[in-house]
Amino acid sequence: MSHPQPRRSAPRLFNRGSWPEARRIGDVLRAETVGGALLVGAAVIALIWANSPWRDAYAALGSVRIGPAALHLDLTLAAWASDGLLAIFFFVAGLELKREFVAGDLRDFRQAVLPVAAAVGGMIVPAVLYVLINLGSPGNLVGWAIPTATDIAFALAVLAVVGRNLPAALRTFLLTLAVVDDLLAIVIIATFYTDELHPVPLLLALLPIAAFGVLVQRRVRSWWLLVPLAVVAWALVHASGVHATVAGVLLAFTVPVVRRAAGPGPGMAEHLEHRIRPLSTGFAVPVFAFFAAGVSVIAADGAFLNPVTVGIAVGLVVGKVVGVLGSTWLVQRFTGARLAEGLSWWDVLGLSILAGIGFTVSLLVGELAFGTGSAADDDVKIGVLTGSLIAAVLATVVLRIRGRVYARS
Repeated sequence: MSHPQPRRSAPRLFNRGSWPEARRIGDVLRAETVGGALLVGAAVIALIWANSPWRDAYAALGSVRIGPAALHLDLTLAAWASDGLLAIFFFVAGLELKREFVAGDLRDFRQAVLPVAAAVGGMIVPAVLYVLINLGSPGNLVGWAIPTATDIAFALAVLAVVGRNLPAALRTFLLTLAVVDDLLAIVIIATFYTDELHPVPLLLALLPIAAFGVLVQRRVRSWWLLVPLAVVAWALVHASGVHATVAGVLLAFTVPVVRRAAGPGPGMAEHLEHRIRPLSTGFAVPVFAFFAAGVSVIAADGAFLNPVTVGIAVGLVVGKVVGVLGSTWLVQRFTGARLAEGLSWWDVLGLSILAGIGFTVSLLVGELAFGTGSAADDDVKIGVLTGSLIAAVLATVVLRIRGRVYARS
């Protein structure tokens, strides 16, 4: 999600005069439309390859193992993408979470209550619909959390493309909803998808996290100090049994938000987010999408009628709309909360459909719930891809209509 960008005179994580071309590329990668396009492009390439005559090569690539076996880090490339690269994505998400709670919309409860309620309702209703559809198959119930997530990059990219004439308050509503959605997704992953907990590595992980926190609190920006501590913290969290992406969030929460010196300029959280977002947007998330989205549709006979597939797609397309729109209406009906000036309920409807795009985190939760290569793996991917695509198309139609209304007025 986006925030005002720091001035070019802000302190840099790297040398001031180095890599001017890299800095220009970084500026491009921070654009929401570019991030969404890279995400979708990687998924499309994976889908084409997985359904081509060379699909065995795609599967073999994801199964290649690299890493030190002595440290139990001889992981497949697909596992490195979901456990390692997504930690970068969750680090950026954690920075955004802390900024919103300390200095953003979430610090004012009266302003945040409607989008917070929308996020909670938008997670509960899809989970309930999934469970109802899969009641006849108890083994499928472990996937209840798959349709609860909203993909920030994908949703914001769609809104950026179609939302030229829409009120700015709509984007603020979506950003706040997505922040809370991320927070709840992190809690769900850490709480419900940790199979076996090893407390010693988890406790040891607190040491590099604390050292990282001390350095960033002192405004140390030296990558050769921060990156090794982050890697050690990630490895220890991975060894503990807690999903390693949680390490990214814990590290982000140690970063100070408020600028120490008086005057304009970015705080430490904004500075690090500005530096690391291109890596997340341009590499980490697309690579994860490439390894996670490759499902052989031609081999998935009957998958579209499978309860897992149907439950995910219905949860994303129907559950998100009912949950987001319904909870927002109930809270404003029975409290003093009101929609921001300029927003209509038709706008909230378009946003609630948009929230049904559940790509990145939904695929991750699917892997955690059923396991990579399991019998339900393809069903999960087809459900997420189908539901997200339908939600994106429907949201585009509704928001374009609303945009034309605002353009005429």
